[in-house]
Amino acid sequence: MAKKKQEIITEATKYFNNDSFWLVAPYKVFDKGVERRLVTLENGNSSLLVTYTTGGSTPGDSFLWILNDLGKPTSYKMWTSNILIGGLEASWKNWITTESGAQLPTIHKVLFLALEMGDVKGTK
Repeated sequence: MAKKKQEIITEATKYFNNDSFWLVAPYKVFDKGVERRLVTLENGNSSLLVTYTTGGSTPGDSFLWILNDLGKPTSYKMWTSNILIGGLEASWKNWITTESGAQLPTIHKVLFLALEMGDVKGTK
């Protein structure tokens, strides 16, 4: 019974880590074990390369954040252990502002899929 309980907790933690990352990734860039590097793209624009060296369910994952002129992420390219296509791009779309002032995306588009974040409360 204790083994089954631990398996359920481990699986739930993986889901929580993944789902919360898709929603609040910009707020996790200063977490312990996160490496940040400025990268200049071929077009001369700056991007932020973020590598999570510890924590979460998949340490070692890297994300190249494509930023707009205000420094807000518009998309990111992923190099992760659970996605076989390196550099797969996902967008950050339909940002809202919560009552606390946090800005959160409500949709990510990956290839032909739109991943909705669910019932995120705020204003557009």
